[in-house]
Amino acid sequence: MNNKISINITQFETPLGTMLACAADKGICLLEFADRDILDDEIKQLTKMFDAKIIKESNNLLDMLKKQLGEYFEGNRQEFTVPLFVKGTEFQESVWKVLQTIPYGSTYSYKQQAETIKKPKAVRAVANANGVNKISIIIPCHRVIGSDGSLTGYGGGLWRKKWLLDLESKNKVNK
Repeated sequence: MNNKISINITQFETPLGTMLACAADKGICLLEFADRDILDDEIKQLTKMFDAKIIKESNNLLDMLKKQLGEYFEGNRQEFTVPLFVKGTEFQESVWKVLQTIPYGSTYSYKQQAETIKKPKAVRAVANANGVNKISIIIPCHRVIGSDGSLTGYGGGLWRKKWLLDLESKNKVNK
């Protein structure tokens, strides 16, 4: 009997280029820019990690994701409600949870992020965990900058990081 789960995969255009997304029944498990060198490896990791087969078609979760991303890119959405299905080490998952608490239009340093998880000396490990985040934009590693305010490390490219931060800064509603 085959117990493999199915992961649906689709790609779509955004103002920052083509993105590729994957979703299992439980939620979105990948959202990346299609021009990333590591994309094939990430998809292979997903199929192995979840013992899954890939189906090249959209589903309800991917449709919801595309709609919410469209609203985000238009400046009309600051929080995502599409369910996520992420799997990493306990440390990675704690880092990704902190990323999801960084408010829209705000930034944290890697140091602040390390301090938030009560591991102030783990700045490099935090940066590495951010780097293996498979869900761009929704788990907003683009909101993490260097302690000196510089734009550092973003798998999608620093120009995309700057674009995303500019979008959020322009559309941020102060509460």
